[in-house]
Amino acid sequence: MKILSYNVNGIRAATKKGLAEFLNENQADVLCIQETKAQEKDLDFAPYADLGYKSWWFSAEKKGYSGVAVFSKIEPKAVEYGCGHPLFDAEGRHILLDFGGFAVQSLYAPSGTTGDVRQNIKFEWMEFFAEYQQKIRERFPAVLFCGDYNICHRPIDIHNPKANEKTSGFLPEERAWMEKLLSDGGLHDSFRHFHPETPHQYSWWSLRAGSRGKNLGWRIDYMLASESLRMKLQSARLLPDALHSDHCPMELILT
Repeated sequence: MKILSYNVNGIRAATKKGLAEFLNENQADVLCIQETKAQEKDLDFAPYADLGYKSWWFSAEKKGYSGVAVFSKIEPKAVEYGCGHPLFDAEGRHILLDFGGFAVQSLYAPSGTTGDVRQNIKFEWMEFFAEYQQKIRERFPAVLFCGDYNICHRPIDIHNPKANEKTSGFLPEERAWMEKLLSDGGLHDSFRHFHPETPHQYSWWSLRAGSRGKNLGWRIDYMLASESLRMKLQSARLLPDALHSDHCPMELILT
């Protein structure tokens, strides 16, 4: 099974930039999408349906904001929209598909870059998700949490760690939270499972100052696998040549 996860920074814009053609070339079974910035009715789904995909959406109440979706060639047994938290559900941040004992979630964590109010909301999400994912893992021992966490885990995951020590996304509290999630939460960073010390591997680049061309990026997108999936991981990589967004897709292949 090939699974992709991609913050598209607007599904309609990404479609105009060739996202369907990219999927046709890559033949993913499941695509987890973040930051759709749209309602399902806003997208002409025909190019994706022609490739064999069906879609499930959980959009924000605010138009043009946030939102997650999953495109899949495999029919799920059940779909869970939202996570049960009023604010995060209003912002369209979680959707989970149950494929029969194996679950995949597309999630989009809040960003704290616009100031203290949103940073505090991000901290609230972090506290909530730490408990929420444990409950999900109790129900689905085999689960993959895919998405944009808006956090760099280690200095190797950011192009300039020293200069960003006090920047949202690389704060000590955020990094410690990610470390605890991975060490105590029973989850595995699938990319680092295969590339433990490979530097300069990023999933997001600022639109300013030609950052992407210079590869001055951050790795803030993850596909976190539960322990029971660890032995089924076959390969994981980033796809920085995909240019539909300021992020790039992640690819994971499972047996």
